[in-house]
Amino acid sequence: MRMIQKLKALEKAVVFLRWATDAEFGKIKYVGDDFIEFDILDMDSMEYTETVLINSQLILEVMISGFEISRVIAEMSAKITVHDLDGQF
Repeated sequence: MRMIQKLKALEKAVVFLRWATDAEFGKIKYVGDDFIEFDILDMDSMEYTETVLINSQLILEVMISGFEISRVIAEMSAKITVHDLDGQF
């Protein structure tokens, strides 16, 4: 199985991605035949700050589970506001 096929199964997933020039936590937004669109997560604010297009041949490592990924997802979930029954925050 090629890496690009595996990445297509991970679209919309929060991952740690290492490519030729950088490494970041973020969400795989789109996987094409020759590139992926990746939303970078700012670890201080837990918000997506920028989107990068990465040539799929430059991807070196993708971490899809583990302690660090679980911690990032938990921190993102803690920042989600929940509406109460009256429609207030």
